[in-house]
Amino acid sequence: MSETIERTGTLADLQGVALETASSDAPVYEVKRDAQGRSYATGRRKESVARVWIKPGSGEITVNGRPIGTYFARPVLRMLLTQPFLVTDRYNQFDVVCTVVGGGLSGQAGAVRHGLSRALTHYEPGLRGILKAAGFLTRDSRQVERKKYGRAKARRSFQFSKR
Repeated sequence: MSETIERTGTLADLQGVALETASSDAPVYEVKRDAQGRSYATGRRKESVARVWIKPGSGEITVNGRPIGTYFARPVLRMLLTQPFLVTDRYNQFDVVCTVVGGGLSGQAGAVRHGLSRALTHYEPGLRGILKAAGFLTRDSRQVERKKYGRAKARRSFQFSKR
């Protein structure tokens, strides 16, 4: 790209050069699907690990063999799981089957959301930019701080008594 563009060049010429540079530098993500047409991804949050499979369907979400409404009873956790679909305008277009282990319900919901986002990018690589901008592809690495000796909790001291 060492050639220079003169001022007399048209807008189409400039856009063509911009497209050439963008397409040559950007990584190309490929579609990853198995024989049944499913995409798989692993999601993690706190101590939870979720294995997620998505395939085209009616929008049914199953977590550990149970429907999403019974496994995640709180509406906030269910909302967390549907965020990747709402952001990408793919709501009720994919069936989701996932198994999740470890941690509590909040960590498990975050792990499933992370896995769903990654599985969507494997199924449809064009959605990667939208999901990345929303922050769903970044693994939340915050962990619970360990308890130290001589302390009530990780940082809290025992109550001081003067007498």
